[in-house]
Amino acid sequence: MNIETIQVVKQLLDSPKKIVVVGHKNPDGDAIGSCLGLYFFLKKLGHGVTVLMPNDFPDFLKWMPGCETIIIHEKETDKSAVTISDASVIFTLDFNSLSRIGDVREQLEKSNAQFVMIDHHQQPDNYAVAMYSDTAMSSTAEMVFHFMDALDGLSYLDSEIATNLYTGIMTDTGSFRFPSTTATTHRVVARLIESGAKNSSIHQNIYDTNSPNRMRLLGVALKNLTILPEYSTAYIVLSQKELDDNNFKKGDTEGFVNYALSIKGIIFAVIFIENKQDNIVKMSLRSKGDFSVNEFARTHYHGGGHTNAAGGRSSHSLNTTITDFISILPAYKNALT
Repeated sequence: MNIETIQVVKQLLDSPKKIVVVGHKNPDGDAIGSCLGLYFFLKKLGHGVTVLMPNDFPDFLKWMPGCETIIIHEKETDKSAVTISDASVIFTLDFNSLSRIGDVREQLEKSNAQFVMIDHHQQPDNYAVAMYSDTAMSSTAEMVFHFMDALDGLSYLDSEIATNLYTGIMTDTGSFRFPSTTATTHRVVARLIESGAKNSSIHQNIYDTNSPNRMRLLGVALKNLTILPEYSTAYIVLSQKELDDNNFKKGDTEGFVNYALSIKGIIFAVIFIENKQDNIVKMSLRSKGDFSVNEFARTHYHGGGHTNAAGGRSSHSLNTTITDFISILPAYKNALT
């Protein structure tokens, strides 16, 4: 954080405020962990704080400290509207465009609150009076740690904050294996463990709670794997019927795309997931090296994210989306090979 941003934030927080902390639609471990970590920190500073998510999040995250306090907008629309209306400061975490929060966007755009952004995605929008944006960071959860440090607040670290921030960092770095994991990330993680984060238990809570249905769905996904060696690309397809047949629950496909990326010689991987309720095909894109799935998703699929991890969507049918995707690849052959 630069000095100017720190000064603005300190002025905003110089007296008790009603604060809302907002995460993105379809929240993941980093969104939940960073928001709840900040929630406990701001409460210790004497503020009235509420965490709000646009929609529900996977069961494997619902053990996290403080998650029972989160307002889910799609379930409590009126309460969400009142909470936002009453806020004088709104923190937006793990997203940098209001297009990422679904129906909550309309409420935020009506708000007279001052906005603070903490985020590590590329190409941020300009809606906040204080913007802490750093695309080199491993996760927004790591950024919340540095945010606390900039406010001389690391003395407030406790097991609840540490557990949430550790979870956010661990999940967004693929258990510390992605290139964004730096020496500083590991030093932060060490401090979180010293402050009460039980790393082994957190890992078990996230990764060792697979349901039989999820494992069967993974089998279907791997059976549907297609490899395009001429483009160093692999993709997985899951239809709505396949999801329904395996009693799909939110979060069940988390990490599936990484199986495609783990294949020898593959540097670009995508999973296509049909969502008939929203009439879209959801996409998760991953890459190795310098191939930017952020730019690919922004150019072709109304999405974005990071260089090596991004999301997108298509309003076409599942078959048309896949056909179109394959037709796009020749334009990227040099970059992919």
